[in-house]
Amino acid sequence: MRIKRTTPHNGTARRTRLIAVATGFLAAAAFAAPTAHASDNHFTAAQLTKASDSVGKADVAGTAWAVDSKTNRVVVTADSTVSEAAIARIKRQAGANAEALTIKHTSGKFSKLITGGDAIYGGQYRCSLGFNVHSGSTYYFLTAGHCGQVASTWYSNSGHTTVLGTTVDYSFPGNDFALVRYTNSSIAHPSAVGSQSITSAGTPSVGQTVYRRGSTTGTHSGQVTALNATVHYDSGETVSGLIQTTVCAEGGDSGGPLYAGSVAYGLTSGGSGDCTSGGTTFFQPVTEALSYYGVTLP
Repeated sequence: MRIKRTTPHNGTARRTRLIAVATGFLAAAAFAAPTAHASDNHFTAAQLTKASDSVGKADVAGTAWAVDSKTNRVVVTADSTVSEAAIARIKRQAGANAEALTIKHTSGKFSKLITGGDAIYGGQYRCSLGFNVHSGSTYYFLTAGHCGQVASTWYSNSGHTTVLGTTVDYSFPGNDFALVRYTNSSIAHPSAVGSQSITSAGTPSVGQTVYRRGSTTGTHSGQVTALNATVHYDSGETVSGLIQTTVCAEGGDSGGPLYAGSVAYGLTSGGSGDCTSGGTTFFQPVTEALSYYGVTLP
């Protein structure tokens, strides 16, 4: 769900826990608890920005935050590791803008996930292919940046006998996307997620139903709960500009596609919970990765 846990392809789970995603994607039954007293105060854009920045300055592992334009508040989601003392620290850091914060809690721990939706193997890790893309006649695929960070060559099988390609570049933390160039000409690279054709990329809206596909848990759906969210993974990395959703994910789903119909939306970064109890997950917007690398969908 910069990150969930890393899953060695030999089946032994090795977690690299991120400060705002949940290690192991453990349940996400969120409930709201307004920070101060409820009020009808209107906060300016500048106040909301300051309140949002203060959460980052508080540097509390296991938190994620985004501005909710409907409630005119900065919604801070805290995983199960965040104490009341840590919440108090966030409020103190916000100072006069503390009333602009709404605190929500979710079970599990925020961490990155490492382990299109099809499985890809690099080094001792398994991740998921995001979307096939190209620049002219050269073909690539996108995946999570924290996957590109740990492997230079990617294979379609755990035995590392069928090569897919090599990592050209990755951006993580800050962002969470990577570009892998196909080097095996016998591998087909359709613009599709499973049997669903992908023809364009865009930005989802809050409340929209979206779908995620990954090599660990297959295809699941949920709703977009925030845009431009920031997560501070418990392993120390922070990733910003993310799509926050209720779609479940688990280790190994990292890099997999977020989409709806034929429109591509994002790449799985990390989160909390699992696909039995649900969770909170974060996705790198695919439009940013396409623009950064100057590539397009086939």
